Amino acid sequence: MGRLKVLIMALAVVFSGCSFKSTEPPNTLHVYVSAKLKGLDPIYTDDLYSGIQTSQPYETLLQYNYLKRPLELEPLLAESMPVLSEGGKKIVFRLKKGVFFQDNPCFKETKGKGREMRAEDFVYSFKRLADPALASPGWWVFEDKVVGLNAWRELALKSGKADYTAPVEGIKAPDPYTLEIHLTRPAYQLLYSLTMVYTAVVPHEAVEFYGKEFLNHPVGTGPWQLAEFNPSSRIIWKRNPTYRKEVYPSVGESGDKEAGLLEDAGKALPLADQVNVQIITETQPQWLNFVAGKLDALSIPKDNFSTVINEKRELRPEFKEKGIQLRVTPLYDTTHATFNMVDPIIGKNKYLRQAISLAYDQETFNDLFYNGRAILAEGPIPPGLSGYSAELKNPYRRFNVSKAKELMAKAGYPEGKGLPPLEYATLADSFYRQTAEYFQKLMEPLGIKVNVTAYSWPQFLEAMKNKKAQIWEFAWGADYPDGENFLQLFYSKNFSPGPNDGNYSNPDFDRMYEHSLTLPDSPERTALYRKMVDLLVEDCPWIFEAHRIGFFLSQPWFKNYKPSDLDHRTYKYYRIDTALKK
Repeated sequence: MGRLKVLIMALAVVFSGCSFKSTEPPNTLHVYVSAKLKGLDPIYTDDLYSGIQTSQPYETLLQYNYLKRPLELEPLLAESMPVLSEGGKKIVFRLKKGVFFQDNPCFKETKGKGREMRAEDFVYSFKRLADPALASPGWWVFEDKVVGLNAWRELALKSGKADYTAPVEGIKAPDPYTLEIHLTRPAYQLLYSLTMVYTAVVPHEAVEFYGKEFLNHPVGTGPWQLAEFNPSSRIIWKRNPTYRKEVYPSVGESGDKEAGLLEDAGKALPLADQVNVQIITETQPQWLNFVAGKLDALSIPKDNFSTVINEKRELRPEFKEKGIQLRVTPLYDTTHATFNMVDPIIGKNKYLRQAISLAYDQETFNDLFYNGRAILAEGPIPPGLSGYSAELKNPYRRFNVSKAKELMAKAGYPEGKGLPPLEYATLADSFYRQTAEYFQKLMEPLGIKVNVTAYSWPQFLEAMKNKKAQIWEFAWGADYPDGENFLQLFYSKNFSPGPNDGNYSNPDFDRMYEHSLTLPDSPERTALYRKMVDLLVEDCPWIFEAHRIGFFLSQPWFKNYKPSDLDHRTYKYYRIDTALKK
């Protein structure tokens, strides 16, 4: 979203908790996330954990087809795919009729009954994303792209308050079911962005009724309605009784029919009755519950990988005999250590960053922490996306301590002399404590001392946005399948609190990036992406670490499970075979 995700694979998995058995419907999904949530307001969902949950009650104009690969856009709240004209600068959506916001006390005129969604609700929602007083980290989605929206935002900054009644030339609702978006230039990735929960439609009544508590009271058009929300322990979603007729897809890719993924084709969504989301931050409880049959799906923890996967990267026979299934899926992500480029020490010394990168043994890291489930990263763009090059060889990603020592001297810190301890931020769980200790150990031969500060997930995000650390371990998972989504992390106008949390700035990079936005997917654009990557390799704002591969297990009663790290609205497709589970 931009969506952020850390090293642990932030994937929704099913958790069967005993505490719900007396009251829950039989066809209940039990899901967990591995970090505390910040809230459920779409314009603040800049991390994967909150993004997945916020995508359950809220919907956007477009979504991805659940089964097709490569990912394919399709209408969600739009009636059909949009009509583009004026060289791609005008986008017109026709909206579905009969789409209602969920019943909620905020709708006073209807005595709590949800009203029909209108095109004007999107105008309001997009303005809300642009409102400077709300400081949404998702403003980058529309910044400099929509005619008049930047000017509307600037006027709000000057006056101290946004005027939501003031028209914006680039966002119009000529009738209740038509939405027009006028762009300053062709924006070829914008349709992908319109799948992101940042751009979800919200009713103004709910925002006004709940005020600051709106982040705890989601009111959307989606298939799930909030029943309980404790951001540090659990969430319960119940089927939205007023949800319109949406059906399970009837077309997928080769092998889907054989895998049973088309058995529910044409059935009304959601297929389950309830989703119970447990917030569980450690991996071993996940594993133990899965082995006991209390967990329906799982991303295999590193400490248990060899228990379930053999040397040929196949499921061991004892798990196959139980009907457990294995799915292996490359992830569109890049793990990295981020350098704070506005820091007076680490940000101003390219040779110091290059030395640290050379001393970082990623191959050993992959074996220790990923069980070899990753491709070494030479740059920011993962395989499968435009701009990725298998031929790229980053000279600062070859583990070479002697070369690193040479660069330390060139940086002005021979054998680390004169360099104060570096501040390294991480998360407060066992996995991250181990990776932080690994980083400290790798820096010792260079004479670099590292102080580690551990945070909870919300605290960690806050520390990044406030530029409190010099280095931190992180990962970016694609919001949409285009290399631009990774390159925008280095665009200077996206400085923190935007997605450029490392605060990198290079005028040459900015010029090439802005030019790339005017180009369709083409050899010319791909070549431009690769030139930008070459700049990043030399400037070294990140230690480019790995592109991960997901290994997922599921129990035989968990149906329609097809992992995707881009599609957040998957709960509605899942169901439990209650007879088989019993």
